[in-house]
Amino acid sequence: MRILITGGTGFIGKLIVGHLLQTGCIRLEGRQSRPIENITLFDTSQSEGIPSDPRVHLIAGDLGDSAAVERATRGVDLVWHLAAVVSAGAEADFDLGIRVNIKGLLTLLEALRSLAHRPRLVNASSFAVFGGELPAVVTDHTAVTPKSSYGMQKAVGELLVADYSRRGYVDGRSLRLPTIAVRPGRPNLAASTFVSSIVREPLSGKVVVCPVREETMVYVASPRMALASMIRAMELSEESIGSERTIPLPGITVSVGEIVTALVRVAGAEAARRISWEADPKIQCIVDGWPTHVHAERARALGFQSDTDIDSIIRAHIEDELQPGSTCG
Repeated sequence: MRILITGGTGFIGKLIVGHLLQTGCIRLEGRQSRPIENITLFDTSQSEGIPSDPRVHLIAGDLGDSAAVERATRGVDLVWHLAAVVSAGAEADFDLGIRVNIKGLLTLLEALRSLAHRPRLVNASSFAVFGGELPAVVTDHTAVTPKSSYGMQKAVGELLVADYSRRGYVDGRSLRLPTIAVRPGRPNLAASTFVSSIVREPLSGKVVVCPVREETMVYVASPRMALASMIRAMELSEESIGSERTIPLPGITVSVGEIVTALVRVAGAEAARRISWEADPKIQCIVDGWPTHVHAERARALGFQSDTDIDSIIRAHIEDELQPGSTCG
């Protein structure tokens, strides 16, 4: 089994690599299990924390470089497509977002199309495909209404994956991911980065600014659940997925204030005192346009799960990233 992970040196890519190396195989529904021969991580630069294993190979490249993408996809069986320009970054630089999030995906799909077989592709999408006036609860059938360049680009990506699958070029499936919290590492350009920062930084003894109101609602999932969803999406057979190739994932809904209250319960009041509140109207506007309540009926029927509560998400971050002997991140 030959595997490609675009954006593979990011934190979700590293989680997938760690899981694959630990299990040594991936059990695809309806197929005989095959050992993992090679895992190629395709990213713009190399990164620390990549396991030293003869099965893991790094290719530094850009999704806009068709020759590099062709080299990375050669003989590949399974692909996780995680590479992207994130929300605030795509809003700030329209051309960059188009080049990576749409043209880059199209370059990847064309490379996969040229192969003699139909690779299986899991494409990371986002609930940012929604915006503006939304129903109280978003369902599997709610029409996408992006109100940001990033949301538009992710919606276009879902359609591309669906059509390349319909035409038989790939066996693709797109996952609409909740905001992932608590992400390890440093803050990035995602509009949602504060959701992780208001937990991660205080737990590390650092001060942090929260740019949104306490009553702001967010729809979240833990890194552990994101990994489980990525693996589950790859395992499912084409017959199980059916013709609808986009899967909105389960998550939990909490307010920013509830996250801080949970931080106090788990880590004490001192951690919460490291948070200051400074409104950023641009971030508030973007986040307010995202759905906060989702009824992911189809995903649950397919075996996808959600976290139980925000306290368990914070405790999982402490266990995986902060306790001695942790190997994550």
